[in-house]
Amino acid sequence: MAGRLRTFLCFAMGALLTALGCMCLWTSLSGGDNAENAALAAAALALPDGGYRLVTVQNTDMTEESASSSVTAETESLVNTEEVTTTATIDESVYTEDPSVYDGEAHLPVVETQYSSGELGYNDFFVKNSTEFNLDIGKYLTRPLGFDFDKNSDKVQVLIVHTHTCESYLTYDSGYYHESFYPRSEDSERNMTRVGRAIAEGLQSQGIGVIHATEVHDSPAYDGAYYRSYDTIQKYIAQYPDIKVVLDIHRDSISYSSGGGKTKPTFTHNGQKAAQIMIMAGYDPDGYYEFPFWEDNLTFALKLQNTCEEMYPGMTRPLYFGNFAYNMNVNNGSLLIEVGTDVNTLSEAVYTGKLLSNVLAKVLQTG
Repeated sequence: MAGRLRTFLCFAMGALLTALGCMCLWTSLSGGDNAENAALAAAALALPDGGYRLVTVQNTDMTEESASSSVTAETESLVNTEEVTTTATIDESVYTEDPSVYDGEAHLPVVETQYSSGELGYNDFFVKNSTEFNLDIGKYLTRPLGFDFDKNSDKVQVLIVHTHTCESYLTYDSGYYHESFYPRSEDSERNMTRVGRAIAEGLQSQGIGVIHATEVHDSPAYDGAYYRSYDTIQKYIAQYPDIKVVLDIHRDSISYSSGGGKTKPTFTHNGQKAAQIMIMAGYDPDGYYEFPFWEDNLTFALKLQNTCEEMYPGMTRPLYFGNFAYNMNVNNGSLLIEVGTDVNTLSEAVYTGKLLSNVLAKVLQTG
């Protein structure tokens, strides 16, 4: 009798779990915030603030263009990985477009500026500290990098990835953009993949082993891009266990008026205009993001910011230090870097990518 009762209870429990699993699948396929919450609640993975998080995903934030997040079942990449070579050249014809094709459309202003100040300054650069942490920049600049980079190795030690792969730029520099301008593209010659390629080529030319992941993570669905890029990062770390540095390369978007105007940050090097960058570093004092080595990443970010300004004055916007992870918790050499905004030109962004590769090489090879 007792044995039959145990069997019945086991069967009943199994049926209940199966039903819950089916409910999660149905709700996740139905989409929307309610679907995500139901699926996660059924898995009983509660966070201290009452939210929920998937065990296999170590970041729940979204960046500048995302108003909401949702977990999707789609995790496969849409474009194969590409190992870049140093022989590729930059075709300037790709970057130019005759604005006359937009004749008859409204013009919206592009305000060009160079960000050169912030709330916390050190040497020739600034930090925007949105945390309660009392940041001593000088202290972190004297720390060693949190990872051992082997400058005599030809193994792959750097991974470049794009969570928002389809972010793109203007292709002409006229002081305005047209009403139909849409700053997203799946063309790898016009989106973040092209900027990542410039960085990868520059690193390779200096003897640094790098993999440039060209998987598209934000199309056809934008929501869930960070979950998909997390999977991509883990895939390459498993394939190339010597990876020390993971760089997620984005571009920003800055609106300055309700009338539709946008801002582009630039600086000039050797007479050529380039896009300013914004380096982001996360903060996790209580372990919410499972990011125990955030100080190592902050050290790397500050060293990179300092070296940018030493080599190419004006290259950086204030470093953004805040309560987020954005997949920077995958290892202690991970950073998110915004290259310009949507109204910078692609040629400005690609030029910045080339310069950034020189800065990265110096930081990695000198520590």
